[in-house]
Amino acid sequence: MSVEEPDAARERDRRAAQVRDHLVRTAFVTEESVYGVVLVSGMIVVAGTHGSSSWEVFWIVAITVVVFWAAHVYAGTVSRHGLAIDHVMPLRQAFDAALNHSLGLLASALLPSLILLLGALRVVPDALTIWLALWAGVLVLAVLGFVAYRRRGAPLHKQLLGAVTTAAFGLVMIVLKAFIH
Repeated sequence: MSVEEPDAARERDRRAAQVRDHLVRTAFVTEESVYGVVLVSGMIVVAGTHGSSSWEVFWIVAITVVVFWAAHVYAGTVSRHGLAIDHVMPLRQAFDAALNHSLGLLASALLPSLILLLGALRVVPDALTIWLALWAGVLVLAVLGFVAYRRRGAPLHKQLLGAVTTAAFGLVMIVLKAFIH
């Protein structure tokens, strides 16, 4: 059994950090993520206003997100195919790029959907589940805004302003839920 050289270990750690940073950029802190959270919050507001159970709201949200995501991947594939600037982009490459670009839409739905699933499993009461899922959306939006500004090297006050501004989209959904409810 060989002992790993310090340089090799540093290189492995550097590559792992690059992969992690790439995943955060491509799957989490994207415009699709913000759009996805707002979409999910809107679906929760609409589906939750008719006395639907958490289970029903969960499925409505899950199916809607998957349809929007698939449409986003399809549209991205079609728009990229053959339209690369310096070469003709093959269909498979266009599909891979669109799939990679749209991951944020799916990733952004995870936390609110998991909370809805907790309600569906009766771990949390239905009425509370809807509100927790909406507030989770606000939290996710705040983190997205904060990380986006932090990544760009903005000072702390601008990072916080970015978090509040992005979270405001989720707060609008909560206000809408309060008025509709």
